[in-house]
Amino acid sequence: MLSFCIVDDDAVSRRMLQTIIEKGGVGEVVGMAAGGIEGKRLVLDENPDVVLIDLLMPDQDGIETIARLKQEGYEGKYVMISQIENKEMISKAYQAGIEFYIQKPINRVEVKAVLGKVSEQWRMARYLKEIKQSIAKLDNLSSEPAGARKNAKEIMRTILMDMGIIGESGSQDIIEMIDQLIHRHEGGSFPPLKALFEAGARASKPEGGDIEKEGKAVEQRVRRTVIAAISNLASIGLTDYGHPKFEHYAPLYFDFEDVRLKMREIDEKCPQEKRKVNIKKFLQVMYLEVLDKMKAR
Repeated sequence: MLSFCIVDDDAVSRRMLQTIIEKGGVGEVVGMAAGGIEGKRLVLDENPDVVLIDLLMPDQDGIETIARLKQEGYEGKYVMISQIENKEMISKAYQAGIEFYIQKPINRVEVKAVLGKVSEQWRMARYLKEIKQSIAKLDNLSSEPAGARKNAKEIMRTILMDMGIIGESGSQDIIEMIDQLIHRHEGGSFPPLKALFEAGARASKPEGGDIEKEGKAVEQRVRRTVIAAISNLASIGLTDYGHPKFEHYAPLYFDFEDVRLKMREIDEKCPQEKRKVNIKKFLQVMYLEVLDKMKAR
């Protein structure tokens, strides 16, 4: 359950937010403050997962308070709450590092929806952090025996099967690309997508040929496969929002707003506004999850 601090000079707003969070099952409020200076001390003492903070306060505004908290090393998430509608001020708040902006007067439905999104992001960020910490402890995987290489592909097949895309033509491309990444791991940054697609092209066309052209073909196959994955997960979510596969894969591998739009599209049986699926995120998460599962074995 998430922990929250509320920093707002309006006592009524503080009580309303506390009620929504605690009675709505969103999380626990570990402290409240009536100003930015007091709020900074509170947040540093309590170290909550999320700070709900007003933009305008008499002693120190929300943007300045966030800046000072970051300087002190606080790494939680921020949600700004204010009646200000000035786009320039709201833009400055996002630049300061807030995740979402809630407009006053406080609307219970809006607050619960926004905090639900924050919770999803927090859970995914924590999961990825845990995986990255596990990766840091791994030895150089290039020296792993053939059995470990087989394990990596088995893990990927299970993940792709869970998402219902093991039969898609791009699944084999994904397996080959991630497999090469894992067993040539040198602790560097994630390579550009073009390099990954061309690596997949070399795996599918070992005899050579036009690698750039084949790389584009790999990209198209992978894109179709990832789109199929989000469609399958959205269908599962419509049938059973609490299904383990939906709960695990949907917010982890995709931007959850894209999943929601796909669910709406399927439910209403009409196409929504087209959005680009985040292929890089999908591949990065699979790479990290496979490494973590290999270590667990």
